[in-house]
Amino acid sequence: MKTIGVLMGGYSGEYDVSMASGNVVYQNLQNQGFELFRVELKKNQWEALDDEGNRYPIITDDFSFMLQDRRVSFDAVFNAIHGHPGEDGPLAGYFDMLGLAYTSSGQFASALTFNKAECNILLDRYGFKVAKSVFLHAEPNISEAEIIDRLGLPCFVKPCRSGSSIGVSKVKTAAELGPAIAKAKSIDTKVLIEAMVPGLELACGVSDHSGEAQALAVTHIKPAGEFFDYESKYSGQSEETTPAQIPAEVYEKVMRQSEAAYRLLELKGLSRVDYILDANNEPVLIEVNTVPGFSAESLLPKQALYAGISLPELFRACVEKTLS
Repeated sequence: MKTIGVLMGGYSGEYDVSMASGNVVYQNLQNQGFELFRVELKKNQWEALDDEGNRYPIITDDFSFMLQDRRVSFDAVFNAIHGHPGEDGPLAGYFDMLGLAYTSSGQFASALTFNKAECNILLDRYGFKVAKSVFLHAEPNISEAEIIDRLGLPCFVKPCRSGSSIGVSKVKTAAELGPAIAKAKSIDTKVLIEAMVPGLELACGVSDHSGEAQALAVTHIKPAGEFFDYESKYSGQSEETTPAQIPAEVYEKVMRQSEAAYRLLELKGLSRVDYILDANNEPVLIEVNTVPGFSAESLLPKQALYAGISLPELFRACVEKTLS
């Protein structure tokens, strides 16, 4: 019997979201023929939990733990950690050094996709349509007036390396730009400012559990607020339609484009690509998520169900592919 750890928690503002995601994965992998443990990561405190909730410190030398008089080593881990250190690369690098299999993307792909600005620069180079933007790290001396002149208003100010829309602001007036930049900088030293693209918000989940990149479905999101912010994502108040009611040829284009991005970026496991469908029915790629949400409110689980794949089937297939 293979021993699997389901990783959850992490060090970022997405801790609670990750705990919800991890517990959904853990519940759906029950009774699937694995010896299964939850593994909760906090700064300076990594612990494995058994079914009764007893906690056992992780030995970081080899990511094992002592269960009574038995040393438990994992055959693979399912990564459900959003944000740092599970989605941005460090944990993948650690597991690579240990030779431990994990379900998510590798160290470089994780670090690249977590940096919204640098990932979009690469995607733009390879023909993906992305929003017009200013990357403050690359242009540190650009003035607020120049930003507005280049991008117009409204625009979006984002920390480059953050998830769940934490630290993101929609800026409608010149007076709001400075505070929005300061807010983003409180999350990350690198800040991305994007021109607003009016249109429909879309999301497409992609998985390689079948052995190749496979788009699951496209969802149309009608946020509860002005955009798909943290509250909209997790309050359950946004309206989400799967499959998105858009022209068939556009739906197909989003599916194939998401698979193409997945292959170009050399992703692994479950991912989600987010878009705005502009007035010309062109999908504008906004960002790529290499550890998307798996909670009850999350998009990818609903997309898998629409594609005819139950969550136990999906998560088991991801683990089995990782073990192969």
